[in-house]
Order: sequence, then C-alpha cells, then structure tokens
Amino acid sequence: MNPLIEQAIAVFVAFFAIMNPIANTTVFLGLVGDRDKSEQRKIAIKALSITFIVILIFAVLGKSIFNLFGITLPALRIAGGIIIFIIGYRMLQGENSKLHTVKEDSDTDLAISPLAVPLLAGPGTIATAMNYSASGEWIEIGITIASFLVLCIITFYCFIFSSKILLVTGESVLGIITRLMGLILAVIGVQMLVIGLNAASYSRCKTL
Repeated sequence: MNPLIEQAIAVFVAFFAIMNPIANTTVFLGLVGDRDKSEQRKIAIKALSITFIVILIFAVLGKSIFNLFGITLPALRIAGGIIIFIIGYRMLQGENSKLHTVKEDSDTDLAISPLAVPLLAGPGTIATAMNYSASGEWIEIGITIASFLVLCIITFYCFIFSSKILLVTGESVLGIITRLMGLILAVIGVQMLVIGLNAASYSRCKTL
C-alpha cells in the first residue's frame, strides 16, 4: 500500500478513536435534544467549525509553537502519549475522562463549550494533531488536516442523526464501541510514548 495512504488511514483512525463521534452522539443529544432540528444543525455546524479551526491552527503552527516554547518533538510525543493513554484507559473502564467531562451552563454557548472545547478539540485531539504534523513537512500537515476534515463531516452527520443512531444501536452497543475506541487509544498512546522515549534516549546519547 502507498505510504501516504497508510499514513492517512493511521491519522484518521487515531482521530476517530480520540473524538469517538458515535459515542459522542449521546452527549450531543443530551445537550441539545430538546431543541428543534434547525437549531441542532446550527449548533453542530458551529461546534465542528470551531473544532476544525482549533486543530488546523495546532497542525499548521505546531513546529512554530515548539520553537517558541523550546519544546522538542520527543517531549510532545511523551506527554501526548500519556494523555491519550489515560483517556483510552478510562474509556476501557467505561468511564468518562475528566478531560472530556461536559457540564451544561445556560450562560455558555454550547457550540463553543463544552462541545467544541473540550469534548471534540480536547488535549488528546490537539496532541494527536501536533504529533502527526510536528515534522513540519507540508505533506504530513495536509494529510493530518484532510483526515480531520473527513472526520468532522462524519461527526456532523452523527450529530444530526443522533436520535436515530441511538435508537438503532442502543446504550449497550455504544458501550462496546467506546471500549474498542479506548483500546485503540491506549495502544496509540503507548506507541507515541515509546517513540518519544526512544528519540529522547537517542538524542541524549548523541550529546554525551
């Protein structure tokens, strides 16, 4: 298989697992289920637009952010791997990660918070975007952005048809999906951590 296609699939799977659009339909429905369809559509579009812009910024400016704060790529992969592993582990246990906890506030625009941040564009999603685009190569940045855009479109339709999805799948199936996504996330987190530690050890050996 073409390496670019393999990378695109890997990036998409990582984003899909971290955002878990099917399971997040329960959150979306719980927050806006009492509103009419047109308003639900507007909220979904706004939330996903903000989410995409946030990830776009971190994907494009990831290398500049590293340079500004003196962050190395191995450090990002170690920290990102730990964050993603914790989220995946909690999903495996059937728990909601505190990084994705949502609280409804009548004074807050639901599309911005909690839907866009931290539910969709949370620390794990940002770390994933920066990890896959951190080299600064435009082809990798483009694949990361394109993969996330496809996922945003899929998530939009999951939100719009959330009531029908829940009617078909049921809570038990959503629980199984959440645990499967948690397993994938845990493995991705460990892989990022191992790569980061190996790179850090190699850099240290070169300086000695």
